[in-house]
Amino acid sequence: MALFGTDGVRGLANGPLTAELALTLAQATAVVLGQGRTAEARRAAGKRLTAVVARDPRVSGEFLSAAVSAGLAASGVDVLDAGVIPTPAAAYLIGSIDADFGVMVSASHNPAPDNGIKIFARGGRKLPDIVEQRIEAAMSRPKLQPTGADVGRIRRFADAEDRYVVHLLQSLPHRLDGIHVVLDCAHGAAAGVSPEVFRDAGAQVTVIGADPDGININDGVGSTHIDKLALEVVRLGADVGIAHDGDADRCLAVDAAGNIVDGDQIMAILAVAMKERGQLAAGTLVATVMSNLGLHRAMAEQGIHVEQTAVGDRYVLERMNEGGFSLGGEQSGHVIMSKYATTGDGLLTGLHLLARMAETGQPLSSLASVMTVYPQVLVNVTGVDRTQVGHPLVAAAVVEAETKLGATGRVLLRASGTEQLVRVMVEAADADIASQIAGRLADVVREHLALSA
Repeated sequence: MALFGTDGVRGLANGPLTAELALTLAQATAVVLGQGRTAEARRAAGKRLTAVVARDPRVSGEFLSAAVSAGLAASGVDVLDAGVIPTPAAAYLIGSIDADFGVMVSASHNPAPDNGIKIFARGGRKLPDIVEQRIEAAMSRPKLQPTGADVGRIRRFADAEDRYVVHLLQSLPHRLDGIHVVLDCAHGAAAGVSPEVFRDAGAQVTVIGADPDGININDGVGSTHIDKLALEVVRLGADVGIAHDGDADRCLAVDAAGNIVDGDQIMAILAVAMKERGQLAAGTLVATVMSNLGLHRAMAEQGIHVEQTAVGDRYVLERMNEGGFSLGGEQSGHVIMSKYATTGDGLLTGLHLLARMAETGQPLSSLASVMTVYPQVLVNVTGVDRTQVGHPLVAAAVVEAETKLGATGRVLLRASGTEQLVRVMVEAADADIASQIAGRLADVVREHLALSA
C-alpha cells in the first residue's frame, strides 16, 4: 500500500504515523530533494541546504515536527522551525526565503488524534506523484550521515508569521474598512494570524474557535462545522463570516443571513472581480468535476471559461501550472490564487472575498447571486467493486439518466481512491428529481458491482 495519499502522509498519530516514520521520511526527503543542479550549485558555493518546518497546534505535532527536524538535521539540512502557522504560510515562506524544501505537520480538517506530513518542494510547490514515489523508495535505502560541522542546525524562524502577514496585506486590492467579520479559526493554525491580518486590513473582527489546546482542533468548529459560525454572524448582525479548517488552507463563508457561501460561489465572485481587473489569465477558471453545474453556467454568462480536473487540489494546481492560469479551486473551499500562493490559502481567499465586498459596496448575498446553486445529491454506495465502475449496464443507466436530465442537470459516477465504494452524484434544477435519479443509479451500482461473498 502506498505511503503517500492525496495530500501527503496521513494517519493516526503514534499509530501508523510514528516518530520513527516521521524521522525516516525526513531523512529520505533530504536524500531526494537534496539532489539536483540547484542543490549541487548551493553546495559548490559553500551554502547549506535549508528547509522550513511548521505544524498546526494538535498535540502530536510537537513530537512529529521534532522528529522531522531531527531527521533533516541528521542529514545535513539546516532547519528553520516556524512553529504553529497555516499550511499556506509555510508554502509561502519556502519560496520567500528560497529554501530547498519544507515540511508541514498537519492533518488539515481531520480530528485531533490524526496527523499528517506534507512535503513541499522548492518554491513552496506540492510534490508530483513521481517525486513522492522516489521519497518512499528512498526510505529503505542508505541515508545521508554527515558528521561534525556538516550536520544540520535547527533554528527558530523568528519572523515567520510577520512575513506572511505582510505578504497577505500587500496582495489586497482594497482595504476592508467598514466590514464586520466573524472568523472561525477551527482552534487551528489560523488562530493567531488570521484575526491579526483581518484587523490590520481594516475589518472589525469577532473571533470564535481561536483557543487551541492541542486536542480541540476542528472539534465542532471550522469549515466542516459551519453552523456555529452562521448562528454567530446572525446573532451579532455581522456582515459576513469566514471559516477556516485546521491548517487554514480552506475558506468557506456565510452571508449576513447565515447562508453558506461555498468554494464554488467564492470562486465565481473572485473570477468576476479578477476578470474586471484584467487579472484572470486566459479568462479561465480551473475547477474539479465535483464543482456545481451552476458554476459552469454562471461563468459562461460572464464570458469565463471553466477548465475541469479530477477531484483534489493537487490536480487543480497541476492544470493551473500547465496552463498558466491564475484562479482555481474546489467546492470544499480550497481556492488557489496563483499570483500570490502556490496552494490553497484560506486567509488569502477570505481577505480577497471581503475586499470585493468593500470595493463594490455590495453584501455577500448579492455578490454570491452571480451563481445559482443547483441541487446536488451525493450517494456513497458501499460494498461494491470500485474497479468495475465502467460496467456496461451501469454505463447504460448513466446514459439513460443523462438523457432524462438533458441540459438541466448532470451525472457523475466516481470510484473512491481509498475505499471499496462508488460515489454517485446527480445535479438537477429540481432537488426531488436529483434524489430520485441518484437513488436509482445507486441501486444499479449495488446490483451489478456487488462484491462476492
